[in-house]
Amino acid sequence: MASNQQLQRSASSMGTRDRDRDREKTYFEQQREALIGEIAMNFEQVLANINKLNRSLEAVTAVGNEFSSVEALWSQFEGVMAKEPEDGKASEGEGQSQGQSQGQQGQNEGEGEHTSARKS
Repeated sequence: MASNQQLQRSASSMGTRDRDRDREKTYFEQQREALIGEIAMNFEQVLANINKLNRSLEAVTAVGNEFSSVEALWSQFEGVMAKEPEDGKASEGEGQSQGQSQGQQGQNEGEGEHTSARKS
């Protein structure tokens, strides 16, 4: 029985200490609780801002999706304009080759005249 009484006394004294400790928190514990509260508030603000950012990104994506039909139309137009007729392509290519070779010959002849004039 003596051991039961001792256990009860020690349990009651622990309970008293815990209650006293809850009432009188140390400076460290007070500061810790204040900082934890401040951190929790900041996390809430971060969460609210992330949600706002998410909504903005969804709006931007929605606006971009509205232009998909316009983009497809312009792509189709570009594809049509990029294609040249087969007959016109062959004749233009030959004409450009001949014009370039004649232009190069004229430039080479002109250079020859300048170099011979320098030598004289």
